[in-house]
Amino acid sequence: MADGRVSSSRIGSVLRVSSLLWLGPAMATGADYDPLIPRAEAEPLVLDLVVEDQFRQREIPLRVYLPPGPEPAPVILFSHGLGGSREGNAYLGRHWAARGYVGVFLQHPGSDAKVWQDEPTAWRMGALREAAGGRNFMLRVRDVSAVLDQLEVWHEAGVPTLAGRLDLSRVGMAGHSFGAVTTQAVSGQRTRGGLTPFTDGRIAAALVLSPSSPRGGIPRRAFGRVALPWMLMTGTHDLAPVGGADMASRLAVFPALPPGGKYELVLDGAEHSAFTDRALPGDTQARNPNHHRVILALSTAFWDAYLREDAAARAWLDGAGPAAVLEPGDRWQSK
Repeated sequence: MADGRVSSSRIGSVLRVSSLLWLGPAMATGADYDPLIPRAEAEPLVLDLVVEDQFRQREIPLRVYLPPGPEPAPVILFSHGLGGSREGNAYLGRHWAARGYVGVFLQHPGSDAKVWQDEPTAWRMGALREAAGGRNFMLRVRDVSAVLDQLEVWHEAGVPTLAGRLDLSRVGMAGHSFGAVTTQAVSGQRTRGGLTPFTDGRIAAALVLSPSSPRGGIPRRAFGRVALPWMLMTGTHDLAPVGGADMASRLAVFPALPPGGKYELVLDGAEHSAFTDRALPGDTQARNPNHHRVILALSTAFWDAYLREDAAARAWLDGAGPAAVLEPGDRWQSK
């Protein structure tokens, strides 16, 4: 693991699985495609770096999962949830890197693990609620653009390990919980005034884990003109102790999106923590190992289809492929 510090100045189909399916090679659409098989045997190189945004006097820690090989690779940014860090969701970073993507996992100061780590247990929830406000939202969305700016510098002439390794013409954005709010904002969600002040035009596709509708807003106004491909993932028990997003809020996003590259997964029995590396305090449902398998398969196919423009991945995703990994009770739909 290496450390570095540099500066930056600037109407669809619905699939409900009622029984387990096995699809033989001749039956499945995209039969030769499997999003769970690594493309590289070697482990990714893991780099811990820091972006110094001089304009805002703000440091943004990163963990970068770099796939083996010398060629430029598509980039996926990941924004953690409230109280998280760059170390979280490593299962995503490692698998995506094994599939040939550079995973760049941001840590957002002010809404990261430092908010609660040194607080007495009784005060931690209050500290997290305070960190979930508008100020940190603004910091987060600006972090995304600052990191993309710095990645351009690193690719051209910066950190030797990253020079020439980043294909920034193919950028995906992903996030969980507060990171999902961040992801929605930078990839096409509109404000109440109908504007998109936080959207970064360099982002080509978005993966939203635990989506939510704007408080007091109308979902159709917020999401009705999202042009980018979006994949939403939630669970039937996806409730968080902070933020107030209920299941109605999470499930209102997909119907509001326009057709074209839009997908929704609802994992049966999945809690908010299903998308993270481990269970969280207060969880009541047993963790299902297949949930991570589904998340990895569908997210990878999504990136392959919309960042690499892989026709086999698109056929798998839009055809019978997802049924091979879903379990009874899971719901999958697209438009």
